[in-house]
Amino acid sequence: MNTPPSLPGAERTDGSSVRIGALVPLTRPGWVEAGQHLLAGLELAVREVNDAGGIGGRPLELVVRDTAADPRRAAAAVDELARLGVAAVAGEYHSVVARAAAARADALGLPFLCSSAVLDALTEQPTEWVARLAPAQSHGWQIYADFLLGAGHSRIAVATQPSVYWASGLRILREYLAPRGGTVVELDVRALDPAAVCDELVGHRATALLLLVGHPDPAVPIVRAVRRDRRLAGTLIGAPAGQPEFPEWAALLGGDGAAIPFLRYLPERLGPLGARVGTALRERLGQAPSFVAFEGYDTVLVLADVLRAHVADEAGAARPWSRVAVEGTRGQIRFSRTPGIGVRQWAWAPTQVVDRDPAEPDRFRILHAG
Repeated sequence: MNTPPSLPGAERTDGSSVRIGALVPLTRPGWVEAGQHLLAGLELAVREVNDAGGIGGRPLELVVRDTAADPRRAAAAVDELARLGVAAVAGEYHSVVARAAAARADALGLPFLCSSAVLDALTEQPTEWVARLAPAQSHGWQIYADFLLGAGHSRIAVATQPSVYWASGLRILREYLAPRGGTVVELDVRALDPAAVCDELVGHRATALLLLVGHPDPAVPIVRAVRRDRRLAGTLIGAPAGQPEFPEWAALLGGDGAAIPFLRYLPERLGPLGARVGTALRERLGQAPSFVAFEGYDTVLVLADVLRAHVADEAGAARPWSRVAVEGTRGQIRFSRTPGIGVRQWAWAPTQVVDRDPAEPDRFRILHAG
């Protein structure tokens, strides 16, 4: 669909709220910590937008739905939110879930701003109804592959589970590393317990193991097994999808969870807005905010800008994503068409490879930036 988005529910002048639907994983098997951080960012930004006068004098209201990492549940939630007359849908962390939500939003003609999911193929065809803040998986994972090569790792093993997201990541790594002298061996954890994974690492003489698996299981048991195997003392464990970002990782693994590089979408130093928002998010969460919380906050900043422009447009036509120019917590946000990606994309959020410092596991070290 190529029609510019129209924002249902944004035109009313009766003083009622302007509603945004929010999709977040808040129960298992969803990644609950990620959902809590995403929601904290969304809620903080909504509060601040309302403190500043709302949307044309009308308050912004968040209508939250828990996806629990279930694509069918997410699609049903988009249908429900559309019936409720939301002006747009926002959020979601899990890529496969976001893809289902994007497909449904596109079919309904309901604008969807995806906060955190990175799968390149978020939609099957180009659409004007969907935009995304998070970098595409191919962008971030190629930066991660550069980090691996720069650190001297060319024989890489990948522990995998069946998933469109993990399969996409494996393909990106293989296609990027092969021309640069790297080799990738896939270890299917359905057929291998953690001890067998260790044996495979030794047999293949891999110097790095990447975790393309779920958290906490089987990621945590695999990390423990590798850390305790003397044969693998020099083996790097990596988690490009970001499992070590959240406090639960450190709580479950302690020192074993440090020095495991992952991707994070933050600049080396936050500007004044990012620093202020970071302080407010820390107070709201009771812990250091992850990049996912900043993604949630920036999502509402963008949607508020789009909604205000829509209200001010005398013709009633929505402002296309391509006209957005918002100063977010991590830089100026603009959307463009990116080859191979069917949605409007912020190209790109700041991208880092970081790990938890073994000497101080609550502190993150920046290892590489893209």
